[in-house]
Amino acid sequence: MLETLLLLAAAGTAGALNAVAGGGSFLTLPALVFSGVPPVMANATGTVALFPGYIASAWGFREDLAPPPGLTLRAVMGLSLVGGALGALLLLATPDATFRRIVPWLLLAATALFALGPRLRPAARPDAPAPMTPGARLRAQAGVLAVAAYGGYFNGGLGILLLALFGLLGQTRLHAANGLKNMVSALLTAIAVLIYAAGGLVAWPQALAMMLAATAGGYGGARLARRIPAPWLRAGIVATGLVMAGLFFWRG
Repeated sequence: MLETLLLLAAAGTAGALNAVAGGGSFLTLPALVFSGVPPVMANATGTVALFPGYIASAWGFREDLAPPPGLTLRAVMGLSLVGGALGALLLLATPDATFRRIVPWLLLAATALFALGPRLRPAARPDAPAPMTPGARLRAQAGVLAVAAYGGYFNGGLGILLLALFGLLGQTRLHAANGLKNMVSALLTAIAVLIYAAGGLVAWPQALAMMLAATAGGYGGARLARRIPAPWLRAGIVATGLVMAGLFFWRG
């Protein structure tokens, strides 16, 4: 019963955090691991639990979707699916012992990305971006593919990475960047979830219960979380990430 309450509380809070600032996976992954779920399965199950939130967010921004200059929406969607699949397959091939050693470093990296998020987003440029050369387009496609693969393997800090990438690629409209971020997150998570399920990585009883809690948290908890000053909320999420990474280092 205590483990169930822990998972529901973590998922509900994670749903609210993702709706406002991100960082939900800092709670779902450790909660699942501490409740006895193996690390690789915990990572996959936590991603499944937060999946409905990505769909809802993508739908909410559907009218603002616009790709960065030089890329088409279809190309971004295709790269998201391919990258998400590659990352999920890599997770499938990662032994639990190896992933357990990697997790604290991934949490630290994701925490650093979250803390530096505002600085990673390039300032909006009033001038129109220059036409993209074939080489620049190839680098842009490789960037989308790499970030999507990261998201399929480990979800922490994904939103910050996507916003930073789209800003670097010339998308200066925040609503458009947010809409694209949510769409890419939903697509790569969808294909990753299918691969996780086919590989037997999902603890379905925990995942289904956490999906309900995360959806409720994202819907109802976001209003409460919005009353918290943004710097306080960001500081709390960073502190959570550091504590969780420390616990993983301590557990070995």
